[in-house]
Order: sequence, then C-alpha cells, then structure tokens
Amino acid sequence: MHPSAHVDTFARDHLPPPHEWPELRFDLPSLRYPARLNCAAELLDQAGADRPVFRVPAGPAWTYGELRARVDRIAHVLTGPLGVVPGNRVLLRGPTTPWLAACWLAVLKAGAIAVTVLARQRPHELAAVCAIARVGHALCDVRSVDDLARAAVPGLRVTTYGGAGPDDLLRRPAPAAPYPAVDTAADDVALIAFTSGTTGRPKGCAHFHRDVLATADTFSRHVLRPHRDDVFAGSPPLGFTFGLGGLVIFPMRAGASSLLLEQAGPRHLLPAIAAHRVSVLFTAPTAYRAMLERLDGHDVSSLRRCVSAGEHLPAAVWRAWHERTGLRLVNGIGATELLHIFLAAADEHTRPGSTGVPVPGWQARVQNAGGRPVPDGEPGLLAVRGPVGCRYLADPRQREYVRDGWNITGDTCVRDADGSFRYVARADDMIVSAGYNIAGPEVEEALLRHPDVAEAAVVGRPDEARGQVAVAYTVVRPGARRDAEALRAFLLAELAPYKCPRAFVFLDALPRTATGKVQRFRLRTRSDQQ
Repeated sequence: MHPSAHVDTFARDHLPPPHEWPELRFDLPSLRYPARLNCAAELLDQAGADRPVFRVPAGPAWTYGELRARVDRIAHVLTGPLGVVPGNRVLLRGPTTPWLAACWLAVLKAGAIAVTVLARQRPHELAAVCAIARVGHALCDVRSVDDLARAAVPGLRVTTYGGAGPDDLLRRPAPAAPYPAVDTAADDVALIAFTSGTTGRPKGCAHFHRDVLATADTFSRHVLRPHRDDVFAGSPPLGFTFGLGGLVIFPMRAGASSLLLEQAGPRHLLPAIAAHRVSVLFTAPTAYRAMLERLDGHDVSSLRRCVSAGEHLPAAVWRAWHERTGLRLVNGIGATELLHIFLAAADEHTRPGSTGVPVPGWQARVQNAGGRPVPDGEPGLLAVRGPVGCRYLADPRQREYVRDGWNITGDTCVRDADGSFRYVARADDMIVSAGYNIAGPEVEEALLRHPDVAEAAVVGRPDEARGQVAVAYTVVRPGARRDAEALRAFLLAELAPYKCPRAFVFLDALPRTATGKVQRFRLRTRSDQQ
C-alpha cells in the first residue's frame, strides 16, 4: 500500500491482513490510477462550471461550479471549527438531496471517510454502525436527527444541516477560498459501506479512493456508456451503494447530471421522468413491475437506459417492460462488498432471464464448494474478481467471502455455453427437499405470473422427513382471495411438482430492508410456517 494521508489510521489498521484480500485486477488502461488520488476532486473537476450537476423537483439545478463552491465551504467547516482530520469517520444521514451529496464529496475531499447510512435506519442500527466504524462525527439533515440522537452514541459530535440555528453546518462562517483536496493515496479508505441487513448483523466494507472511480470506469463507462447530456434518476438512496453509484458517481464521472428525489417510489418516478426528461434510470425489479401498472398517461420517451439491480429480475418483468417501452432492461448483479455491478449486459446482448457477462475489467466463474470450476450448464457458486475487492472492517467473515483470491458473492449461478451467466438463487435460498434442489426465486417468478399475486418470497423450512420443504409467503392484490389451493394448482401447471411449495402463508407485506430487499432470514425464523 502507498503512504497514507490519514492522521487517524483506524480504518487502515483494521483492514483484513493482505493474505485475506482477493486478487485485484487492473486489466483496463483506464484502471491504472496514480499513486496519489482524491476521488472527490476527480469527480468535481469533470465538467465546466456552468454545466448542471444536481437537479431537484422544484427550483434551479445546481451547476458544477456551485457544487464545487459548496463542497469547499463544507470542507472548510469540517476541518476548521469541527476539527475533522484525515482518516476520521464521518456519518452522513438524510434524504436524497444535493446537500447530502455535497457533504459526501466534502468529507472525501477533506481526506476523511464517509459512512453514509439510510434515513430510515433506527437507533439500534445506527448505534451498531457507529460502534463498528468508530464514528466520531456526523453530518445529518435536520429532519433526520431524532433517531440519531436516540442512538446515544458515546462521543459522537452531530452537526445538522438545513436548519435555522447558528450552529447549522450551512450557516457557520467559512473562508470563501477554494479548499485544496487532501493528497490522499489511491488506496486510502474513502468510504465504509454497510451491508443492508438481509442476513443479520451488518458488515462494514472498506473501499478506497480508486475503487470509487473504478466502478464508473468499468460498469458505467462500458455498459451504460453515458453522455454528458444524460439525466440520471432512480429510487435507491445514497446510503445504498447502488444509489451512490447511479446518482452521484456515474453521472459526475461523465460530466452529466442527476435528478435527486427525496420521494422516489414508482408513483413519483414516472412523472419525474417526464418532467425532467430523465434518460438513465436506476431502480429495483419491484419498482419496474409497479411502474408497468401505471405507465398509461406517462411519457417515458426520454429513457434510453434502465438499470435493474438489488434483487433478481424476473423474466416476465423484463419482457413486459420491453413490450410496453421498447427498452431492454439492463439486468445487473452487484454487491456492497464490491461497491457496484460486476455482471451485466446491455442492448442486443440482453435477454430475459439472463444476467449477462462480466463487466469489462471483471472476471467471473462458477465453482463448487471446494473452489473448483464447474462445467457450463451446472449450478454453482459465483466467484468474481476485478479492480475492487471485499475488505471487511475487522470482521472474521472476510475469510468466508474471499477464498483463493476470489470474491464468493453468495449467489448461485449457471454459466451458459455462450459465456453468459444466469442467476439461480442466493446460495442460502437454495432449498434442498428430499434430494431435489429448489431455487426459491424460480418459484417466486412462477407465482408472480398469477394475476392475483402482487409479491412472493419462497424459503425453506426444516422438515424431518424431507430435510426441508418450500414455504411460499405471498401478498395478493387488493380484493383478491387468499386461496392456497388455487395457487398450488396454478404452480403445478407451471413447474415440476417437486418445486411446488408445501405451504402458503399470506401476508399483508413482505419484510424488507430500508433499501427494498426482502429479508428472507426473517421469513425463515417465523413461527407461522404451516
């Protein structure tokens, strides 16, 4: 590693030992970064001062020049009266706004480490994040400060922004002069991203300054291929790396702009796309499915790229979106551990049910539990490596995620003869029943073809005779009957009989993380599996 600019060396000191890191690959010329690199300065300098960078639902857009001035002002306050030094961890919390993005950039430009969390996270979750990352400072939207205060983190200095008080971050006096970016090493930690909680206790993933740019210089540059006049938008919050990339890093790396929405559900996205001529959209499969039901009367003709990630994209949703809009959804697999998407396909290379191929700059294979590659057509564990790798902050689970230089993502996939990859299930979502392997997502996709089903999640339940049986947690559409026998009959016509769930449990809503992912571990531990 290169000499660090960090005065507070906690993050580097608590990285995994080098022999537990995955092999890193920098095969593309664009990935050969200099030894000294501050990613915030790089992003801020991609476009002229008068170009728009952040758009809002009402009011004028921020320009790159205005953003640079505001970032510099915040950085002066951080390193002046607030006493932040390079390497300090700074928690960022608030709705998706230009000010949250400006705070993120200022933290990185000042050489500190951004720990961006979700505005919906509760006090005990916030306390856990602060304890793991040893957070001492927080910048928080004044509307989101209550739960952070209730977290009662020892020694945490909270500074609000967007308020009326004299101590508000945006009202504190600061020099008008530009802020010189701290001369960070390319491999200084820039951010700690926390996994979203689908498997219990979150893990802190440490990512370097070069990693931030690498996500843009692989997936965005080679798959999205953005233009300077593109307008990005989407539903994932900036505390979710899917949103951080799609709404801040990728547009800024291209000198483009993004529309930042505090409310970004399907009913908000559709009118926003029309009003702001959004051309690149990031959201989850469930949102595309919901938008399909609302498309009538909305102009989406400005869209040219629609990215789906966060969960498996059902083939039926891909086909329906294509039929209604003429657009081929870009299906991708990413991970917080690897910062963004590493498998995807676009344009003529996309097809329903397929995830795609390794993004340029990445390698992937399918292997068995012993680490040996399996033949094409056989399911196994997805293993990937590239310019970004998993580095958990002081967490023994590092040795589970990284094996023999490969990142083992926890996804079960099949590699087809043409080199494309098909997602089967999360490895822990594979249900083994009486010797048969049942992929929960496959059964879910079949259930979603029933006109009465709005949502479905299929998990395994321990069974003395069969080892496991499949249980379908189902949410029906308003006014529809909760009829297990009708759903069973429908599935028997769609799937092999052994894949049909032994039990159906009807819910008003599926348990989800704040980022929208189904928390299947909560379903596995419910007492109402009948």
